[in-house]
Amino acid sequence: MAEVGTVASAVEGLSIAHPEIIYIDEDGGVDSTDIPNSQETPYKTLLFALSLLPPPTTTFHTRKSKTVVPPAEEPSLEYKPVSPTALKKSKKLHEAAVRKAAKEAAGAAQREKEVAEKAEKERLKLEAAKAFVLKEDASLPVAKSIKIRDSTAHRDTRVKVSGWIHRLRVQAHMIFIVLRDGTGYLQCILEGDLIKTLDALQFIEETTITIYGTIKALPEGKTAPGGHELTADYYTVVGKAPSGDAAIGNIVAPDAEQQIKLDQRHLVLRGEQASGVLKVRAGVLRAFRRAFEDLGLLEVTPPCMVQTQVEGGSTLFEFNYYGEKAYLTQSSQLYLETCLPALGDVFCVQESFRAERSVTRRHLSEYTHIEGELAFISFDDLLSHLEELISRVLGYVLEDPNCKDIIKELNPDFKVPERPFMRMKYEDAIKWLNEHDIKTDEGKDHEFGDDIAEAAERRMTDMINRPIFLTHFPVEIKSFYMKRDESDKRVTESV
Repeated sequence: MAEVGTVASAVEGLSIAHPEIIYIDEDGGVDSTDIPNSQETPYKTLLFALSLLPPPTTTFHTRKSKTVVPPAEEPSLEYKPVSPTALKKSKKLHEAAVRKAAKEAAGAAQREKEVAEKAEKERLKLEAAKAFVLKEDASLPVAKSIKIRDSTAHRDTRVKVSGWIHRLRVQAHMIFIVLRDGTGYLQCILEGDLIKTLDALQFIEETTITIYGTIKALPEGKTAPGGHELTADYYTVVGKAPSGDAAIGNIVAPDAEQQIKLDQRHLVLRGEQASGVLKVRAGVLRAFRRAFEDLGLLEVTPPCMVQTQVEGGSTLFEFNYYGEKAYLTQSSQLYLETCLPALGDVFCVQESFRAERSVTRRHLSEYTHIEGELAFISFDDLLSHLEELISRVLGYVLEDPNCKDIIKELNPDFKVPERPFMRMKYEDAIKWLNEHDIKTDEGKDHEFGDDIAEAAERRMTDMINRPIFLTHFPVEIKSFYMKRDESDKRVTESV
């Protein structure tokens, strides 16, 4: 009621020409106590006048100076007493507003009290946590250090697992932690004395921690990574993660802009999707090496720094090599060819670099380049080799326990393409595009000699919906060293 008293004090200080009358103009008035009420400076609403708690003997006179046109015989600005009905209605509204304000004030006071009580409770809890010292139970078996990937083999055994807090859920008497160590995820449960420490009160995602305890299989109906969880009996914090604005969730929020995610790539990689992509990438590289070896190719390691230019030298990254010009490699093809007479069929997994400014997924300044060279084979042999290689790689990746679940999660609709792969000559592709009304980037029909753009090529592959070896490109749009087709000198044996 302090606000009411303040308003009442303000009213007492007003100098009103007619103390027993309050004037109201619903069109031209102003609800303010800054100017004394009078016929010339009326209030705007009856409700505001009532909120000033005038004496019971006060009467209220009102008018609408702009919207009501009085009869010709009446003055246009004459005030009239408020009708009993309107006064009664406004008093009820005023009483309701007073009750609401009182209720809100009481609620605010209660909330303030609860906040203060909570703060005091947290302060006492914090003081107790600072004084609490967690000790490992010496009577327990010595914990065996394991990686999360080995959790299943160590169920019902006391272990210790080091990692980072990936997810955190705090309850009144229990803390759930999903621990990440790069090899997998493990749900850990902390309760009792374990949640009374200062460290436990300050847990935050990405904190580095070692947790001791026993891994137990989950009962039917419950789920967690690996189908088990670790019931903790001790832990040590290795390093606390930043909190507040510097917390990982605030730096790389799910809705963060792409540029922020790129600048903070080292943090984005800690997410399940980004790390999953890297794991599958590693699996694909393993699969390529395995497939090449199965097919009798030997891996070699050509240099990244070269002094020879390949075709299209304008896209080379040039640098000073002890006073001489040198370049980052664009392709290891020439080096692989020199190895053929000595080593037979060879391959390499090498980084290549191209100074192309095109912003597409086909134009990267640096990428992992997988190349192979085979001697004494025909063009058909090459296509068969590529089909076998791709099929083997897909098979190896999908049977890899480190990859198959991630692929199912990231691309649940993926299916291994059926063999044999489709083979389509360039000339037939031009006809197919025109028959299906797929135009060039300029909106024209395709003609023999056009370099089929990515958009048109993608529409064709999406519609056919199977792998396609697009072969026999015209001489004019392929490299000079491409072998010409003996049956059609206009085209090359290229794919």
